[in-house]
Amino acid sequence: MGAIDISKLSKKSGLPASTIRFYEEKNLIKSIGRNGLKRTFDTYVLEQLEFIALGQRAGFSLDEIQSMLTTKGRFEVNRESLTARAQEIAQRVKQLVAIQRCLEHAAKCTAERHSECPKFQKLLRIAGKDQARKHKTVTTAAAKRP
Repeated sequence: MGAIDISKLSKKSGLPASTIRFYEEKNLIKSIGRNGLKRTFDTYVLEQLEFIALGQRAGFSLDEIQSMLTTKGRFEVNRESLTARAQEIAQRVKQLVAIQRCLEHAAKCTAERHSECPKFQKLLRIAGKDQARKHKTVTTAAAKRP
């Protein structure tokens, strides 16, 4: 494995050096030394940064992501957590598609009033059920907290 200084790592990853230093403080990545005043990192840190970005996009907290990284930069992926998150994302995608359809129909609907359009009313009910289900999930999760 080679070494890369923080400015090159910043350029390759697209992350500001301040973010890289923050990730190091949070023990998400680890420097291997210094080249003058610049921190140096093993080249596998670039892959770790990509994994961190994916985890954040998937909605994992930095603490959750940190628990999936080993000291040697390998991933210890919790498959159950990933499956659960993938299912949450799939449900959210369904909700967003329903909202998109509702908005598109409302924009194109030729009914004088949307309250008179059966398709629009059906889409509203679907969106409302999704919202009620989301609220129930949030309150159930909150009730389970110690």
